[in-house]
Amino acid sequence: MPFRGAVTLDGPSGTGKSTVARGVAARLGAAYLDTGAMYRAATVAVLDAGVELDDAEAVARVVAGARITVGTGAGIERVEVDGVDVAVRIRGAEVTRAVSAVSAVPAVRRQLVAQQRDLVGAADTVVVEGRDIGTVVLPDATLKIYLTAAPEVRAQRRAGQLGVTDPAQIDALAADLRRRDEYDSSRADSPLRPAADAVVVDSSELSQQAVVDRIVALAEAALVTGDRT
Repeated sequence: MPFRGAVTLDGPSGTGKSTVARGVAARLGAAYLDTGAMYRAATVAVLDAGVELDDAEAVARVVAGARITVGTGAGIERVEVDGVDVAVRIRGAEVTRAVSAVSAVPAVRRQLVAQQRDLVGAADTVVVEGRDIGTVVLPDATLKIYLTAAPEVRAQRRAGQLGVTDPAQIDALAADLRRRDEYDSSRADSPLRPAADAVVVDSSELSQQAVVDRIVALAEAALVTGDRT
């Protein structure tokens, strides 16, 4: 019997959520939604508008006026702002530095959460990744996963993606991940934390394939037992 329902995948930056979520979606035959890409796209709009990141009203106004489109297929990433493809740009350093400030604005979160729920509502089966999906966006999801890993491990993985080998640069990546963890965990609106009923998966010593296998097994078990774990 095919899986039907919603799998949420939350956790800090650098844990491999996107790759894992895409892998799980492909295995389950599900739609896939990267909510982090939506916040990064909103950040592109804010940066291009030239408003100050600490001006919450201006940031919210820019995002409200932007047309943000994120695809829901596991195979190809589609991210657009006002019809312009920004799928590559959203992964750059400029956006990465600014996205926490933009995503901390309550009005921005309200707007994008509403859009996320609309996208999820259009799918029978969906894997959604982000930072507050199990706690805020989809509190009644069929299966909630909180994916984590040690900052040093996450920094090594990020360095591998970027082709960075200098130990000082890798240490800087780890420090930046810790800073973002602290920022996201301490914000007043939708802080980063596991849902009370989430399954915590530490990927520090697991391959991405092993993590995908674990989550797919949990999803299949939730279907069989009827649990909303």
